[in-house]
Amino acid sequence: MSARILIVDDESGIRQSLGALLRDEGYQVEAVSSGEECLESAERQEYDLILLDVWLTGIDGLDTLEKLQSHEGAPMVVMISGHGNVETAVRATKLGAFDFLEKPLSLEKVVLVVRNALGFMRLDEENQRLRAELEERYEILGGSVPMKALRQQIALTAPTSGRVLIFGESGTGKELVARALHANSPRSSMPFVEVNCAAIPEELIESEMFGHRKGSFTGASEDKPGKFQKADGGTLFLDEVGDMSLKTQSKVLRILEQQSVEPLGSNQAVKVDVRVLAATNKKLEDEIAKGNFREDLFYRLNVIPFYVPALRQRTEDIPILAAHFLAGFCEAYGKKPKEFSQPAMEILLAYPWPGNVRELKNLVERLVIMSPSSRIEPHHLPPEVFRGAPKDAQKPYETLHEAREAYEREFVLRKLQENRWNMTNTAAALGLERSHLYRKMRALKIAPSKAS
Repeated sequence: MSARILIVDDESGIRQSLGALLRDEGYQVEAVSSGEECLESAERQEYDLILLDVWLTGIDGLDTLEKLQSHEGAPMVVMISGHGNVETAVRATKLGAFDFLEKPLSLEKVVLVVRNALGFMRLDEENQRLRAELEERYEILGGSVPMKALRQQIALTAPTSGRVLIFGESGTGKELVARALHANSPRSSMPFVEVNCAAIPEELIESEMFGHRKGSFTGASEDKPGKFQKADGGTLFLDEVGDMSLKTQSKVLRILEQQSVEPLGSNQAVKVDVRVLAATNKKLEDEIAKGNFREDLFYRLNVIPFYVPALRQRTEDIPILAAHFLAGFCEAYGKKPKEFSQPAMEILLAYPWPGNVRELKNLVERLVIMSPSSRIEPHHLPPEVFRGAPKDAQKPYETLHEAREAYEREFVLRKLQENRWNMTNTAAALGLERSHLYRKMRALKIAPSKAS
């Protein structure tokens, strides 16, 4: 739909000429002669752009602009004046006007300014949409006590410039925590730059981190800014910082101390303003004892320690995460909404998830792509999730009977999966009568799949 524009001017000739011009450009145009009419029209109808004369009888243009801007979702406004001066233009800009046109109007300039204003509006709307998508994408989900505490810790720490060291196993979501800290900080509009210290070859990491000057080494055909310079004003995330070489560690330590970086091939330091966040899946105290990590750098980075729990330590979050991933992938792949059956969810809850949230996310994506059913049953799940110890097998057993029952439950579940929950075939594989298999499943608290 074409943009809707309101012209506000007390000269009928201006209203008619601008109206005809903008209609020829394909816009929907209305016109009124006073500030009062403008405000009434804006109450009744949403406009994308208002061309507003400064000098009006009754409420003048600047007062009208101020009243328009006091409402949420105010339209773009371009001021028009036959007696323009710098003071008026400055005040109009401070009140939120996009631009200022002087009479006599140049029709070519009017068209250009209108296009620019509407283009800026669309760009701003797109930026807001993308920001909302990013916030949703990097939302930290979970109702467990550890995750509630983690979100509270982020809320307290994000507004500061304190360095944070994030601990946790691979796949727990350490990058998600780093992005949440950045998104909720005063630096959120500035760059978030990530460095995977384990993925960059040793011979390239210094050039990547600190930048280089042309000719500083073979292949350096031009100047290149490093990650610290790219993150200037924003946040630098050092992922898997425990894999950084001692040589690079010493340079990072110096940058943190001096707040300046010296590119390779240069003897001139460049000032940088960077908040450093780091993450590791290693126990750095052990790495320090082995001589693999500098103790002074550890204390520089570990101003505020964060711990992201493994998924097996917060199993109550599995249904929340699984449903979130399921909805997201169904939408992304254009599939009808899906859900997990209770028996399938029980199996997911029993699995220890060595790959943590990343493994769960990958599994859900696979199920969305490969499973035609709208209801995911145990026979849709891959064999590996049946090899996880059930919940009651994750604690020490008090009696031989408890241990035998836990093993028996896992064994029966695995055979059900192998036979795609076909009761006749599973009973044959177990050497049982079909009716005996049903009794055994009830005794072991295994709910039959609806697909069976």
